[in-house]
Amino acid sequence: MTDSKRRKGLMAASALVGGVLVLSACSGGGSQASGAEGGGGKSPQAQVDEAAAKKTSEALIKIAPKDGSDNAGINNSAAVTVSKGSLTNVKMTTAEGAAVQGQISADKKSWKPAGQLQRATVYKIAAEAKDSSGRAAHENASFTTVSQANSFIGNFTPEDGSTVGVGMPVSINFDKAITNKADVQKGITVSSSSGQEVVGHWFGNQRLDLRPQDYWTGGSTVTLKLNLDGVEGANGVYGVQQKTVTFKVGRNQVSTVDAETKTMTVTRDGKVVKTIPISAGSPENKTYQGQMVISEKFKETRMDGSTVGFKGTDGKGEYDIKDVPHAMRLSNSGTFIHGNYWGAKSIFGGANTSHGCVGLADAKGADDPNTPGAWFYDNSMVGDVVVVKNTGDKTIQPDNGLNGWNLDWAQWQAGSAV
Repeated sequence: MTDSKRRKGLMAASALVGGVLVLSACSGGGSQASGAEGGGGKSPQAQVDEAAAKKTSEALIKIAPKDGSDNAGINNSAAVTVSKGSLTNVKMTTAEGAAVQGQISADKKSWKPAGQLQRATVYKIAAEAKDSSGRAAHENASFTTVSQANSFIGNFTPEDGSTVGVGMPVSINFDKAITNKADVQKGITVSSSSGQEVVGHWFGNQRLDLRPQDYWTGGSTVTLKLNLDGVEGANGVYGVQQKTVTFKVGRNQVSTVDAETKTMTVTRDGKVVKTIPISAGSPENKTYQGQMVISEKFKETRMDGSTVGFKGTDGKGEYDIKDVPHAMRLSNSGTFIHGNYWGAKSIFGGANTSHGCVGLADAKGADDPNTPGAWFYDNSMVGDVVVVKNTGDKTIQPDNGLNGWNLDWAQWQAGSAV
């Protein structure tokens, strides 16, 4: 074979092979080629996206608070929910890895922690769910709960489960100044089984008292609800309490002290049950007038005049009695109704001699149940009302103790923020 024939044969073979290669490259790929040329077919990326979408779960998991949140509440903020699917697993831990117990709901649509979270703590949540086709979805988030410096609480009275007198207001003292009073007050509700309307009144920026127009109905049940978790009380300061408190109101007992006649009349459920001789404040140290509420009871207590401004020239108290019997507080400034064993028996019902308290005849040691002081102590409870009149002194300030009853209803309502 000549060289020229050999070259022609190789060229033909090359053309044949080339033709096969070209045909192979185009066969089965016509739609891609036309798509690449704008012929309406799907691009390779579109096909990848479509394939990925077919594998993606329809379950949509939502974690609260949002990832990266801070100042989160410690009661109700943390939660996981899912739509178009069911939760299969939720794991919540602190940043250090300590597990937080929680429960998926019966319908597998939600999850929440089993208890209150800690303040100033970083938490992490990892949640898994499946849609109706069994495809899994995952979501993760972390958040930080509110710090002590950026949160507030309210210390309240009376205590849960207690039984109190008809004059006992709900009194809440906040540990930080409240500037968003309306928002905080809206998060606090007080209701009574008697149906009495209850209104709040602010004393300054850290105390809110709530009461009805008239004394509580004897025998009623009062419920306090604190829904303050996440409520902004001041700029950057949030509530953390979520609590329900219930207390009972006892019989209706109101005792009236008349400094002029030097007697106290005890009325229970509208009937006089006892008249007791008393000794009120001397002309130099008159007893406050007005409606006062017993806020504390002590079988025995020390009374030192220096702590309430009664000091001698040596700086010591004008009196210092270490075992005052049957003492019941009527004001924050030191007004008590209490037993007196050191005074002559003739002063009770005969003379006003005290430094501003109301005294009843009693025995040293508070161990004689037959004295007037013991009887009144045993028959009184926190929340009972003691009305003091005819002393010649001014009416006690409504925030000096639990004595808001000295404001009429219009004045009381004017102190509400809502």
